Parts: sequence; structure tokens; C-alpha cells
Amino acid sequence: MELTAVDHRIPLSDGNSIPIIGYGTYPTPPMTPKGSCRAGVKLAIDVGYRYIDGAYSYQNEKEVGEAIREKIAEGRVKREDIFYSGKLWGTDFDPQRVLPALQKTLQDVHLDYVDLYIMETPMAFKPGDEIFPKDKKGNWIFHKTNLCATWEALEACKDAGLVKSLGVSNFNRRQLELILNKPRLKYKPVCNQVQSDKRVGCAKEFQELLNIKDHGLGVYFEPLLEDELLNSLGKKYNKTAAQVALRFNIQRGTVVIPKSYDPTMIKENLQIFDFSLTTEEMKTIETLNRDVRLAGQLRFSGHPEYPFHDEY
Repeated sequence: MELTAVDHRIPLSDGNSIPIIGYGTYPTPPMTPKGSCRAGVKLAIDVGYRYIDGAYSYQNEKEVGEAIREKIAEGRVKREDIFYSGKLWGTDFDPQRVLPALQKTLQDVHLDYVDLYIMETPMAFKPGDEIFPKDKKGNWIFHKTNLCATWEALEACKDAGLVKSLGVSNFNRRQLELILNKPRLKYKPVCNQVQSDKRVGCAKEFQELLNIKDHGLGVYFEPLLEDELLNSLGKKYNKTAAQVALRFNIQRGTVVIPKSYDPTMIKENLQIFDFSLTTEEMKTIETLNRDVRLAGQLRFSGHPEYPFHDEY
């Protein structure tokens, strides 16, 4: 199937489909000026993005919802055109907190259902409304994790019609297999959303061993964008290094979620369907892997379920 800027959905394992490129709404830096997310989502929809990736922990879902609602009201898109992904944060992993957390997301984004709902992390934290709970000494307050119990509560949300597809994020192989091998499993994760950067090489293992869609959170750091190979290919195709990196990922079947509030970059990141990399160029880009994780969440490395102590 040929992917285009207008039609770039690919199938998921549960029979649903997902756009191969999304617009990420994570606020960078964390104190992003109010309204930036809303403006970014509106522009993203205008230029052709249909997948909007959000999360309760980003604390901006109301802005995302306002933007989506405005674009639907304008007639720019219909609800079914939009693929919205929300995330369950680790403070809501107790089964009785899962449905209320999802309902809050639905209320904030003004939607009757989300297309994809993801466990944002395999690490549970002290249940409550504080997103990053700490004790009086400034230490993180972890919570006992029961991934299978949380997953069962998510399955109930899907049965209720509030979620189309279920996924995970930043799970290692062992944690994924806990879900996949769970007795009476009803729904498998359709994706594992992870850092997708050519200096981290784990996507192949997830795809081949676990048969789920690699789902790349597309954060391209400055050292990578200055890479000589990517820039030389960019000159060849009249593209930026970021566009070459994004093209590489979608060409190998990885869903990517670049994020930016800069109007020029929002537009450029979608302009990756009018060129293709050769087989040899794809192989050469693969050699950039350095097994270096640039978003390792080291502050949580003491958690019993910290995923990155394992190789993958």
C-alpha cells in the first residue's frame, strides 16, 4: 500500500487502523505558554495530521480538546477522521482508578471515546491526583505494580466502548510478556510506544518476538539532526535531516510522533510522503544505532519495574 499525505493509515493487530504519523502534544519545555498546544493542534489538523497523541500527565488535554472541537465545528474534519491517543499514568494503575482516569480524559478532550489508550509506563506511583508524588524528603513515592490487574480494567473500558484499541509505552520484553501470557487475556496491546531514535536499536525485537506494532515517539535530538549521513541524504532529496529520519521510520513500518509547536516544523514533519529512501540508504541509516537511550527516565531508576535495566 502506497502511503500519501492524505491517506497514511496502516492496520493494527485488532482490526483497527492508525495513521503512520501523529502530532505529539508533550509540552517542551514543561512550562510551555498557555495556548501553545491548542494553536499547535489546530495547525496540525489544518495541514493534514489526523493522529493527535496526548496524555493526562501532559496537563494540556483541555487545550487539545478545544482545538479538536473547533476544527470539527469548522467542518475541517469529522470525529471519525481524528485518531486520538490518550494515556493512563502510573498514579491511576489501581484497577478502581482506571475508568475514572479515562473518563477525565474523555471529558477534557470532549470525545465519547479514544481511538487508542496507552499505559504510559510500567511503573506505578502512589495513587492520587499528584502526578509525580514525593515524600517530605523529596523521594519518589512508588506503588506496588500489578500490570495484569490494570490491564483487565483497561479491557473493561474497551468492552464499554470507551476505547477502540489498547497499548502500552516503555514496556520491556518481560513486562510485555506478562500481559501477553496473562490467563484469560481478551485484548493484546496493539503497540508499544517507545523512543524512536537511530541511536537506540530495539524495534526489531519488539516486532518479531512480540508481534505488536512498534510505535515511535519521535524525538530527534540535536546530535542526531547534525549527523553527516542524514544531512547528506537531506541535500540529495531536498529535505531536512529530521525529514529523512522520519521517512526512514515510516518506510520500515514504524508509527512516528514528532512533536513541535513551531509552525514551520509542524508542516515540515508531515512532508515526508513525496520521496523514498533506497534499500541501501535504509541499511546505511541502520548503522547509526549506538544503543544509547536519550530519554531513559533515570529519575525513576529505583523503581522495581523500571523497564530499562533490561536489554530490551
